[in-house]
Amino acid sequence: MKMLFTMILTGLLVMGASTVSHADSGLLGAGATFPYPLYSKMFDVYHKEYGVRVNYQAIGSGGGIRQLLSKTVDFGASDAFMNDKELKKSPYQILHIPMCLGAVVITYNLPGSPEIKLTPDIISNIFLGKITRWDDFRIKKVNPELRLPGMKIIVAHRSDGSGTTFIFTDYLSKVSEEWQEKVGRGKSVSWPVGLGGKGNAGVAGLVKQIPGSIGYVELVYALQSNMPAAIVKNKKGNFIKASIKSTSLAAKVALPPDTRVSLTNTDSDFGYPISGFTWILVYKEQNYDSRSKEKAKVLVNLLWWMTHQGQKYAEGLGYAPLPDEAVKKAEKIIKSITYNGRPIRRN
Repeated sequence: MKMLFTMILTGLLVMGASTVSHADSGLLGAGATFPYPLYSKMFDVYHKEYGVRVNYQAIGSGGGIRQLLSKTVDFGASDAFMNDKELKKSPYQILHIPMCLGAVVITYNLPGSPEIKLTPDIISNIFLGKITRWDDFRIKKVNPELRLPGMKIIVAHRSDGSGTTFIFTDYLSKVSEEWQEKVGRGKSVSWPVGLGGKGNAGVAGLVKQIPGSIGYVELVYALQSNMPAAIVKNKKGNFIKASIKSTSLAAKVALPPDTRVSLTNTDSDFGYPISGFTWILVYKEQNYDSRSKEKAKVLVNLLWWMTHQGQKYAEGLGYAPLPDEAVKKAEKIIKSITYNGRPIRRN
């Protein structure tokens, strides 16, 4: 009996040690709010299937990059790829792993929530503060079938460092010389007009609360909040509604090996013009700051799962899954992650 009790106790101790080891293999990430609904789903499923907890803080792309550079997280997340100047500031080589595609939509608060068409010129002039009323002749010209109210336009924009802002201002910089000269592109810019809200949810909240307001948010936030989204005229002259299909069509471009590419103002006939990738950022060499090889392997396994099995959750949440070419590029990048200079073998 004593021997049986000892065997049971030993077994429980082994199980307990295994549980602690599993808990220690949890990961911490921070960054973009753009893919937060998708990441939340992925991390929940992954925890249930593999027992690995992923704590993700949606603090904006700028915050995610800062956290990665300060080495306080296992991975950062951003909708804006780091440029060469930013990458040179890092103590280690940083990799960009694409996770999905998303659309940034222009949403607004008008009586009856009409479906409004907008051109690049109208969009840039609204956010420059040069079109200030909804019954402006330029808006009426492309929406002759609508009775637009004589309401003042209130602009809402992000107040935090944001990849969503980068995608939107990247688009504006391509379609408007005046915007490029006066404001430019970036995760944070000096807005000519408007009110600031933190995160996609913050901007969506401002638009919902303020009659006559207009702002930009990731498509899924508009869908979840039952908010209208403008139909935008693309480079080919077609008015395109944001959808999974039109977002995917925007990605019909040649991807560089590091996948850092802008998809805005696409040449695609039917591509939505304000689309972009979102990336997870990690250090190529994982042996830093006494980091364990086990944790590095857990991270690599997660990244592979997200770019493969996890892609099936994208469409249901309003995101476009990675195209085949992007998956192949992601595979090469993940396989290049090392520990002590040697590739990390997945389970």
